[in-house]
Amino acid sequence: MSEDSNREEIGDVEGDETEQHLEELPTGKPNGKRRRIFMIGGSVLLVLAVGGFIYWLYARQFESTDDAFIDGDVVQISPKVSAYVEKVFVESNQLVHKGDVLVQLNTADLEVKLEKAQADLQNAKSQYEKAVASSTLTISSTTAARTQATSNVATTTSAVEQSRLAAASRRSQITQAEAAVKTALAELSKARAQVAQPEADTRLAQLESTRRETLFAKGDISQQSLDQAHNVLLNARSRLDAAQKAVESANSRVNEARANVATANENYRQALAGIDVSRAQLGESKGRLQQADTAPQQVDVSESQVQTALAAQNAAEAAVHQAELDLSYAKITAPEDGYVTKKNVLVGQLVQVGTPLMALSRSNEVWVVANFKETQLELMRVGQPVDIKVDAYPGEAFRGKVESFQAGTGSRFSLLPPENASGNFVKVVQRVPVKIVFDSPPDKVHLLAPGMSVEPSVKVR
Repeated sequence: MSEDSNREEIGDVEGDETEQHLEELPTGKPNGKRRRIFMIGGSVLLVLAVGGFIYWLYARQFESTDDAFIDGDVVQISPKVSAYVEKVFVESNQLVHKGDVLVQLNTADLEVKLEKAQADLQNAKSQYEKAVASSTLTISSTTAARTQATSNVATTTSAVEQSRLAAASRRSQITQAEAAVKTALAELSKARAQVAQPEADTRLAQLESTRRETLFAKGDISQQSLDQAHNVLLNARSRLDAAQKAVESANSRVNEARANVATANENYRQALAGIDVSRAQLGESKGRLQQADTAPQQVDVSESQVQTALAAQNAAEAAVHQAELDLSYAKITAPEDGYVTKKNVLVGQLVQVGTPLMALSRSNEVWVVANFKETQLELMRVGQPVDIKVDAYPGEAFRGKVESFQAGTGSRFSLLPPENASGNFVKVVQRVPVKIVFDSPPDKVHLLAPGMSVEPSVKVR
């Protein structure tokens, strides 16, 4: 019993010592937690590295830029003749189709020019007929050397015919002079009509100037306001003086044209008298046969006159055609389908040739101009697919392809290209415009207008 008790006591003592020793040893739990943290962090870094590598493999297939915009054809509309605007048929941002009338110009002056050109054409035709007759007369005189009698009859007959043609020409000059009178009267009427507005402006400016002088005397307005009223009055008086001088000038042209009519009538009477004179010269025809030796030279001169008269007739016909074209230009139509933009024309406005009236934006035919850095063009080729993101439609994706590269950087074609040979040189990465076309035209829901910002991504691998 004592040995067993001793053993139990010894065992109890050893057990207590063992438990005390175990309590003094470290448990090892903090090392395990640190190991797990390192494992988790390493896994995250590994995942990030793998993900970054995969993203790099994917991203290296594309080249993109935010320096890109929508571009398209913009047609400028300008008049081909100078005239007052009679009516405007369109508004800003309106869709028009090819052939639609945009602006109608006043045709009064153009019609007068056409009438004058037609009168000049009739005169040129008369001159040509006269030259042909004269040439015929000269050629006929060459045959007169062979047979004196035949030559005398032919020469006399030709002389009479020439006199009649001259009378007809004088008659056409009367018609032309009368047409000139009508033109001058129309210009006089127009000049008189243009005096009313300057007179009204002058009266209004005078009243305004007087009113401001009164206010200035009271100290209610500044000297600048009074000077402006005086300046407006001076300008109105200048315009009135110019209009009155225009009336005087037009009146002078009317008197001159009427004097030309009287002169043309007198010339016509003289031409009729010339017919009798040519008939009276029949008896002298035999003596003129002695000049038959100069017939070849006379033929050459007469043929030259015919060619000159024919050229004048062609020029008059061209002038008539030009006047007809100018009259047709009074109706300005749309050359293509598009939207009206930059409208700058009003009824009553005097427009000059080439004045920009408006522009047509062909929004159904647009493309993208992307300014890529020169370092991005190594693998870029024509025909590569492109993903296009439009800022106006962030939720929509558009597809396209590379069509062409500009043969030069944007800075090279700028208004003031850089001169690298002067001053200190700093290397700057240049950009090259790349044209990208859409695979399919934009629909009506997505309005892609020139100037919109886009972000294209070209698949280069």
